[in-house]
Amino acid sequence: MADIKEKLFSDFPPVSTDSWMEKVTADLKGADFEKKLVWRTNEGFKVKPFYRKEDLEGLKTTEALPGEFPYLRGNRKDNNEWLVRQDIHVDDVREANAKALDILNKGIDSLGFRIRGKEVSAELVEALLEGICADCVELNFSTCQGHVVELAQILTAYFQKKGYDLSKLKGSINYDYLNMMLVKGKEKGDLVETAKALIEATEALPGYKVICVNALSLNNAGAYIYQELGYALAWGNEYLNQLAEAGVPAAKVAKKMKFNFGVGSNYFMEIAKFRAARMLWADIVAQYLKEDDCKCAAQMHVHAETSTFNLTVFDAYVNLLRTQTEAMSAALGGVDSMTVTPFDKAYETPDDFSERLARNQQLLLKEESHFDKVVDPAAGSYYIENLTASIAKQAWDLFLAVEDEGGFYASVKAGKVQETVNASNKARHEAVARRKEILLGTNQYPNFTELAGDKRPLEATCCCGGGHHHEGHTCEKTIPTLVSDRAASEFEALRLQTETSGKRPKAFMLTIGNLAMRQARAQFSCNFLACAGYEVIDNLGFATVEEGVEAAIAAKADIVVLCSSDDEYAQYAIPAYQALNGRAMFIVAGAPACMDELKAAGIENFIHVRVNVLETLKEYNAKLLK
Repeated sequence: MADIKEKLFSDFPPVSTDSWMEKVTADLKGADFEKKLVWRTNEGFKVKPFYRKEDLEGLKTTEALPGEFPYLRGNRKDNNEWLVRQDIHVDDVREANAKALDILNKGIDSLGFRIRGKEVSAELVEALLEGICADCVELNFSTCQGHVVELAQILTAYFQKKGYDLSKLKGSINYDYLNMMLVKGKEKGDLVETAKALIEATEALPGYKVICVNALSLNNAGAYIYQELGYALAWGNEYLNQLAEAGVPAAKVAKKMKFNFGVGSNYFMEIAKFRAARMLWADIVAQYLKEDDCKCAAQMHVHAETSTFNLTVFDAYVNLLRTQTEAMSAALGGVDSMTVTPFDKAYETPDDFSERLARNQQLLLKEESHFDKVVDPAAGSYYIENLTASIAKQAWDLFLAVEDEGGFYASVKAGKVQETVNASNKARHEAVARRKEILLGTNQYPNFTELAGDKRPLEATCCCGGGHHHEGHTCEKTIPTLVSDRAASEFEALRLQTETSGKRPKAFMLTIGNLAMRQARAQFSCNFLACAGYEVIDNLGFATVEEGVEAAIAAKADIVVLCSSDDEYAQYAIPAYQALNGRAMFIVAGAPACMDELKAAGIENFIHVRVNVLETLKEYNAKLLK
């Protein structure tokens, strides 16, 4: 073995960074390195095209060990186990219980129950948990804020009555005062009073987390990764600070806290986010702990849920690809539990089929890919270690800015957090409109023949899953709220407008001239126009523009797209436009140098990579669907 190792070293001598840069510079042939190869992230920092061992020098992240403070590399030392969670809306308690028992035999080891506040009772809990071994599964509960303490008391009494060893029980009650402000625009009850009562009611349940930070709401609203993390830290610190000032020991509060994060499709950045999150939270909690407090109180307990922001109604099975990479990020990032959002959630209540797929997405990662076996496999990666440090810095800067402005509560009350995240939502929608952010099957490579049929995007529901009117009152906003419009929502509205209009425009590709260019532009144009649900007709090519125009008219085309090379447009565009003579919309695929001349001749429509796809298609719909 030693001989083989020595031979490898001699066969592959070390290459310096300078040598790599010389090779890269030569291959760029004069192009700017920064502009061509350095990625300017939405998080506010740059990512290099390659990293080397020297890039790890000075990074504190490489000094951490699994299971040890500051828990950068996870809370566990010998495995990367996480719990597979599925949530159940409790509309009928018997049906919810039967469903829970069923899915516990199908790989689930963490259950989430969403209960209407007015239905919280000892009888409901008894019926809901019948046959469920509470010390074999994590149990999580969500209900309206006015009933969380009552629920906590009922659960404690139930577990005591059943004779469980309370120290072995694990679960949570989702109390999050600030999330109600962010999502519903209202304050309800007294934060400190309710939180103290919850901690007291679950004193006998050390494994139950009852103060939650639902940063998932930020993720689903389109927040950038550093925003989700930075605000989550300020959010958690707000609870920690207020309760500590109210006399509750900080170590006790920290042990009762749980962070619910979203997971987006930025694969490596999301892995880095979870690593940075644990490290930064440990540093925050450490400032509150007394000398005799166990540092284990500084562990961040994380539940991850795949994002709804990038789910789509059209080509919905692509959602499975998105949620799979998201689940991989969360698993490799070392979360404690995870929910994979069913692929059809954007347009219907998930059914048995989609829920089974969602469960199995996690089980595949465990049983076939063994993601649960290795602790922090990302450790030591030059790239991910640098991402971790960069995201940590951006998030920490945001955390400090929020604290300087008076803390998270003050920022939410003033609407500053909502304003910032909503601006990110708007920016990401703009990026989707321009295809700078790709949603496969929606704004790029759509399914040409797909129809929505009865599928329609679902509206958001209230905190307990019961719609906007619940508990006998209406959710009236007194505070600005987060906008949770999915990234695909505007493209979906556009395509539904086409489908429901009763007239599906037909786009004909008039391909002529240079073979490579006409094929490339025809493909681009077909994908472009199919995003609005138009029927597209591609062609092998025509000898003359007149022949192409006549073929288009014979096909009853509503749109004729001229596809050729930039140089040839000066020859073909005006004759084609004149031959068409207003019988269909005329589009030139590209932005040729002769564009001004073509515009002077009356040609108005040009599609290319720099146009806003969404706005362009909206304009076409306005003309074609009259």
